[in-house]
Amino acid sequence: QLACPLDLGCHSVRPTVKSSSWSFVKEIAMSAANSGTTKTPIMKRDAGDVKSQIDDYNSFFDEDSQKGTLEARKKGYTTLINHYYDLVTDFYEYGWGESFHFANRFKGESFIESIQRHESYLALRMKLNKGDKVADIGCGVGGPLRRIAHLSEAHIYGINNNIYQIERAKKIGVPHGCGYIKTDFLNIPVKDGEFDHAYAIEATCHAPDRVACYSEVFRIIKAGGYFAGYEWVMTDKFDPKNSTHQEIKYDIQVGDALPDIVSTEVIIQALKDSGFEVLECKDLALDTEVPWSLPLQGESGWNVKAFRSSAFGRIVTMTGVWLLETLRLAPKGALGTLKMLEKGASGLVRGEKTGIFTPMLFFIARKPL
Repeated sequence: QLACPLDLGCHSVRPTVKSSSWSFVKEIAMSAANSGTTKTPIMKRDAGDVKSQIDDYNSFFDEDSQKGTLEARKKGYTTLINHYYDLVTDFYEYGWGESFHFANRFKGESFIESIQRHESYLALRMKLNKGDKVADIGCGVGGPLRRIAHLSEAHIYGINNNIYQIERAKKIGVPHGCGYIKTDFLNIPVKDGEFDHAYAIEATCHAPDRVACYSEVFRIIKAGGYFAGYEWVMTDKFDPKNSTHQEIKYDIQVGDALPDIVSTEVIIQALKDSGFEVLECKDLALDTEVPWSLPLQGESGWNVKAFRSSAFGRIVTMTGVWLLETLRLAPKGALGTLKMLEKGASGLVRGEKTGIFTPMLFFIARKPL
């Protein structure tokens, strides 16, 4: 079988779909159907449920709580992450879109264009072929999955432990030959070598143990397969003895459900310890011509999406949600969720301005033959 690499001008060869693809889709559909109960958007949920969830989430970062330690966050990471995405997914889609990540950006390029290029870059670097079976580790509501699937014609399967996000992804649309698996990405229920390649876009930062996470990815891809992604890390400019730096790091952790934020060196070593050959690792934020946090600060010009994600737009949103909570038209805890997200946004902007944090440490690694 001759495969046609990612080349929009190549039409002469039409490789056949791998024989196991459709049975795999059916298995995923059955798994998703039995994986949990239907979730409700946050603004329509029971007030006690939302309040209880945001209170429990905050306890993971409360130094006076038994949960407020690094070890407790690592041990309870599935609860931490599921609380977070149950609470914030609707706000993410409202203010950011369907692709929950940042991107380096060049002059003359819009925010949306940078997001699309950032996703497509991974497909190009992995040299995806039509019909390849690819795992999206931590797929969110499937924005990158849909783009990369349509671009490459690969069969991509989103790995996600949050049922609400999977339901949202399926409602938006599932590309031909693609699907979703509701599971913890440290324990993916597929056989060894099930996938040709895998990628992760700002998702494995939630993992309590990078070696354990990367080792699972190593297990599920074939020999010679690529693993590419973008990681959140503290840069070499981060000084653990600097109280301001520690404050910024803490705000990012609280606002983005991170047990911890590690360094570039930890990422590279974890990939190697998992068995991968690291081909390249670089901070794409160093190449950006437009601040990657600009959407959080406020874009020039006017459009609804940019306004929603801007600092002023977030104030307007919080004021509106406060009013709705006061009038009991929104569940108690919705405003607390927005305040938590605002802490994260502030930390991210300060993290870029000081140069101590990046959300786009690009890496590409290969499983040896």
